[in-house]
Amino acid sequence: MTSPASNSDLVDAAPLAPAAMERLKRLSQHPWVLGLAGVLIVVVIWTAVTSAGLVDPLFLPSPSGVIAAGQSQAAQGVLWADLVASVGRVFGGFALSAVVALPLGIAMGTSTVICRLLEPLMALIRYMPAPAFIPLLIIYFGLGELPKILLIFIGTLFFNTLMIMDAVKFVPNELVETALTLGGRTSQVLVRVITPCIAPQVIDAYRINMASAWNLVIVAELVAANEGLGKRISLAQRFLRTDEIFLGLIVIGLIGLLIDLGFRLLMRRTCRWAN
Repeated sequence: MTSPASNSDLVDAAPLAPAAMERLKRLSQHPWVLGLAGVLIVVVIWTAVTSAGLVDPLFLPSPSGVIAAGQSQAAQGVLWADLVASVGRVFGGFALSAVVALPLGIAMGTSTVICRLLEPLMALIRYMPAPAFIPLLIIYFGLGELPKILLIFIGTLFFNTLMIMDAVKFVPNELVETALTLGGRTSQVLVRVITPCIAPQVIDAYRINMASAWNLVIVAELVAANEGLGKRISLAQRFLRTDEIFLGLIVIGLIGLLIDLGFRLLMRRTCRWAN
């Protein structure tokens, strides 16, 4: 049997549940708070494991060791040179892909003839691993910057194009028919109806496929490069410098996060009606 004291404790604790849920709800409205909390939890666990010596530093360096490696590379200028090289390759190849994919995807989405002509070819090439093109690109263009940029272009073009094509196909027919009924020409419908309607999906497609661009530049730099984050990771692996490997991975992740936030900001600023 329960005592009266324990019953009163239960009664007093009852209002705590709604209050806790309300606090949690308020926290959920601030994604940065929960996001930072998740990162801090991982860092705390990482620090605890390395401080306790549960894992050999060769396999899991401490956060302080990774920070020290970053400071050393920054002081030597190596980190900044690698950063500029990798970011330049990613933005160069992806920008070329985005410029080509936009009109191509719109054309495939609005024209049945163009879609039937190109979609099977794109579906075929899309399943070919982009890194498999590296030997051909090196043979054709040597070991300079062009093969790395073209690798990113090849690896992201077809995904961007097909996602834009799908966005165009899902434009409501009522919008197009209404614009034509009101006397709109084909070019006007394309510019004033279809383009604004697909803008959020296009930005989102670019945001998602940017991750593929980073994967490809790292692969390209592992194979043939004098500088870049991928090259630095490859050299660190050769000399068992796991702290530098972790540093490279963290830097890539932080850059990717900033790019992702940039696309989200672009979405909010240019497509307010969609938000």
